[in-house]
Amino acid sequence: MATSLKAEARTGRTKSDRNRLRAEGKVPGVVYGKKVTQTPIAIDQKELLALLKTNPHAVIDLDVPQFGKQPVMINEVQRDALSRQLLHVDFHQINMDEPVQTTVRLEYIGDPEGVKVGGILQIQHHEIEIRCLPQQIPASIEVDVSGLEIGQSMLVSELKLPEGVEVKTDAHDVVATILTPQKEAEPEAEAPEGNAAETAEKAEA
Repeated sequence: MATSLKAEARTGRTKSDRNRLRAEGKVPGVVYGKKVTQTPIAIDQKELLALLKTNPHAVIDLDVPQFGKQPVMINEVQRDALSRQLLHVDFHQINMDEPVQTTVRLEYIGDPEGVKVGGILQIQHHEIEIRCLPQQIPASIEVDVSGLEIGQSMLVSELKLPEGVEVKTDAHDVVATILTPQKEAEPEAEAPEGNAAETAEKAEA
């Protein structure tokens, strides 16, 4: 099910116009695609932040009064390097009957057997690339690591994908592994006080 997001067309394209929008709590952006002429828009910052937090790769019903609702996906998000404030967002209009390639989050579940005996779970991939029809894009893909023992790994090829979803990340990539626990280094034995005193006496002599 697509997520709805309202936007408004904007006419001002100068830096001061964009700064004014941000001061009003809006994010300047643009939407483009085969059926949509490139159109500058503005989106409510809070709504966009909520979407980016929950599912940044979702199919969105973007509602712009000037041309109605269009299915889109976020193509690029620009943020300030220091403050991380949203500066600009690009939306790409898509065809619901054509496959798209996107990124999906991996959700790790289960308590690995190896961790129960002291091993360390190391996650190599938090996301993978997939290709499917827009309506088949999952919010996330579950990765059950409960059966992993120390020294064992799980590959991309072992992931259970929803029907119609093709993985584009290398099938031989490791997504998670259980590392052997590192032994703590034994503290060095201190020299006997007598030897230390004897050494000091020789130095004075």
